[in-house]
Formats: sequence, structure tokens, C-alpha cells
Amino acid sequence: MRHISSAVLTATALFALGGGAVIAAPAAQAVAPFPSIGWQQHNCDFDGNGFDDVLTGAPGATVSGAKAAGYVSVQYSSSGGLSTTRKSVLHQNSSGVPGAAEAGDGFGSAVASGDLDNDGYDDAIVGIPGEDLAGLSDAGGAVVLWGSPSGLHGSDSSWLEDTGRTRAGANFGRAIEAARYFAPDPARPDADPRDSIAVLENDALLFFASAPTPTPTTTAAAAARRLSAVDTGVRARDVSPLDTGFAFRSLSHGNYNEDSWADLAISGVTTGNQPGIGATQVLHGAPDAEALDDGGAFDGGPAVVSSDFNHDGQDDLAIGDTGAGSPLGGSVSVYLGKGDLSGLGRTPAQTWTQDSPGVPGKAEAGDRWGAELSSGDTDGDGRPDLAVGAPGEDVGSVSDAGAVWTLRGAPGGLTAAGARGFDQNSSGVPGTAEASDRWGGQVRLIDANNDGRFGLLAAAPGENTGDGFVWVVPASPSGLTARDSWTYDGARLGAPTADARFGAAIDE
Repeated sequence: MRHISSAVLTATALFALGGGAVIAAPAAQAVAPFPSIGWQQHNCDFDGNGFDDVLTGAPGATVSGAKAAGYVSVQYSSSGGLSTTRKSVLHQNSSGVPGAAEAGDGFGSAVASGDLDNDGYDDAIVGIPGEDLAGLSDAGGAVVLWGSPSGLHGSDSSWLEDTGRTRAGANFGRAIEAARYFAPDPARPDADPRDSIAVLENDALLFFASAPTPTPTTTAAAAARRLSAVDTGVRARDVSPLDTGFAFRSLSHGNYNEDSWADLAISGVTTGNQPGIGATQVLHGAPDAEALDDGGAFDGGPAVVSSDFNHDGQDDLAIGDTGAGSPLGGSVSVYLGKGDLSGLGRTPAQTWTQDSPGVPGKAEAGDRWGAELSSGDTDGDGRPDLAVGAPGEDVGSVSDAGAVWTLRGAPGGLTAAGARGFDQNSSGVPGTAEASDRWGGQVRLIDANNDGRFGLLAAAPGENTGDGFVWVVPASPSGLTARDSWTYDGARLGAPTADARFGAAIDE
């Protein structure tokens, strides 16, 4: 039996902001209808050509002799789909990027994107949780790379850190998510639809936003790129169960409560005397950052993804539960938006495992089914499907080879009808399943050629003893198909490969 329940992680007094004030109850009326933002808006068009690009982290890569300094690659898409020729490779030794490549930085351990300055070009945020600051080991930092007509560059990039509470081992930048959680200027909430940034440390969530207006010495464009911490912080102790600690691990944004602001799901695992149990807290957006609302606590974690799974115009939340006390092999539960300001229902509408009828395979200990999640429409029917990664799945007798499943969207939610499973031994998929490849350690559904169908990027960060590869599994009118699948690594992008863990992070 689980030791954490919704009764323990209540929505009353466990989530505090800033000086410890309890979050207020949701407002009585919606500001304006705001439809699903989970899967239709991936916000990763860095060159503004109308096609989703791919931002990938390789945090283990050696850069200029510094082991595990890390880099990110950007692949620019077009009507021809995903490219490995038009690309950029950026790291802390790239011109204009703050800092320097140092051993153990882990640049690219987390990646995210959003239009932070409202110029029509999406921007990239790169987490560096291993960055040492002022002699403090693994304090962590993050870099913003600004989008432009020619994509991402190091020039004019911006630096983020926890300036108010820099600490050794904080790992600032371990997870990042960008969306319109609040207005840069609460007095004019509809005047400037810029995205803000949510950044996780191990035990804290911080928000960053650009200045709402220029100063006498700055232009409007320069002010929009001057990011600073918002005086709103959430500490892990504020959402931890009463008898244990908590560690933050992942983020996802959507619109769960039908207002004008993005909401944030924050997932992690317990520490202390009951370690490893997954739990998730939702934070409702608001015009003013100081008015962010408690959206409820939910069992399961630490993987989360938002999408409109029941196709009612409002986002739902899927939580992958692979922690202590989870169902055998792991599970995925779907919590539905209720169509009003209260947000998500507190009881899962669906819970899936490998033993669910129609799902290929069999649940086994250590599979970690649900450790990675992504949503997109793989067959072009207008309904989002769900990709489920299980990096601990054994393929035959090969341990931790990894695999990926897709559950199809249907009018009432996800269905096992047409569910498919893929691994490196599937016909048409390049390569061979090998021990500790952890295929499916990252999964992303992306519509690179803008044809309305989302193909699969399945990463195996452990491939070739830690070099890492990414597989491209195409979409079709019947969903994902292994036919014409292909693969690439850092070398194909002109980047370092040895122990790079290429694909350890891919922007959702």
C-alpha cells in the first residue's frame, strides 16, 4: 500500500510561496477561455519558419578536453522534415555563451523552449546543474539562447542562477519549463504575452521573467531580454509529506483550469525515511506571480506530460509512476480537466500498465514503464496519442535494453486499440537490443514537417556504452511505423560522441 496519498499531500497548506503564505483558493470566474496548450504548441521553432525544431542535450560530452562539460544540438526542420545538415552545436565554449566548459558541468542535462521576449522566435533554455559557482560545487545554472531568423546562437545569450540562495549541491537547472504562467506586468495582464521560465533545483522551484517595460537606458528589445528572478519561490518542504522529505525532478505545463494562464505540474520523489515514492503537485497560473494558485496534489511520478487526452479542449495530465510502491513495472495515470476553474479531477480517469488489456508485453519488476512520456497526434486524426518509455524493459534475455509504447487517442480518452510497442529488435528498427542501452530513456513526439502527424524520437542515452543515439520512427495514417526508421548520433551533427549521453534530454 502506498504511504503517500492525496489526503497527505493536501491542497490546503502544503504549498507555500515566497514568505510562506498559503496559496489562495482559485478565483470564482475565469478571465477568458483558454484552450489546450499541451501538445498543439510545442514552442520550439527557433528560426521562425513555421516548423518545429529539435533541441537535444548531450550532458556527458567532452568539450575542449573537459569531460562531461556537455553540449546541446539544434536541428532545424522544414517541409522536408527533420534535418541533420542544417543544425547548430552549442556549449559553454561557444562564442557569447556565458561561462566556460568545465568537467562535470552537464550542460544540456535539461532543455526547454518558449518565446521569452515575444518576438516571434522561440528561445531555448539549457540547464547546467553541475555548474560550480563561487567555489560551490554543483550549485547549477542555466543559459538562455535567443531565437532569430537564423536560429540559435551564443551571442547575446543570458545567464540564470539562484542568486538569492546559491548553495553547493542545489543542482539549479535540473529541470526547466517555459510558458505564460503569469503576466510580466500584472497591471496590464493582456498587454504582453511573453513566456516565463520555471526552473527546478533539487529542493526549490524558481520563476524568471523579463522586465515588463524598458528603462530610460534600455530599449524595449533589450528590456525583454533582461531576465530576473520573480520574488516567488516554492520549497520542496512545502509540498513534502508530513513524515518525509521531497526532491523535485520534472515539470510539465498545460491549461488544466480553463483560464488565460498556463498551469505547471511539478513532480518528484520522496526522500528521508520513506524514499523514492512519486508525487506530483499542480500550480495554477494567474495574472500576478504572487497569486499563483494551488491546483492539487496527485499520486505518482516523477514523469509528467500534459495534453488534451479526452479531446474536450482542456488539458489533462498524465503521470508516470515508477517510484517506490508503484504498480509492478510502472504505470501511467491520466487525470482529466473538469472543464472549469477547479482544474484537474483528483481521481485518475484511467490507469495503464503493461498488463492492461490490449497493451503489448507484460509488466515486470524494473521495467520503469512510464519513466518517460510525450504526447502528439501520430495518425493525424486530431486526437493526441501518448508515447510511453520504459528504459528498464528487458528485451528477451537482454537486460535494460529499453522499449517504447504508444497508446492511441480516442473521443473519450486514451485507448489500447491500436497500441504498439517498439524496441531495437522490432522489424524495421535499426540496431540490436543490447544490455543497458535504455532505449526510450527519452521519448518525444514531434511534427517536424508540419503535416499533422507526429513522429517519434526515441533516445538511448546508454547506446554504445554511454555515447547515446536517437531513433526516428515515422508517423503514418495508421500511427507510428517502424518502416523507414533511421538513427543518428552526435557524430552525424559534427559533435563529440564519446560518453556524450546524446539524447539524455530532448525538448518536449
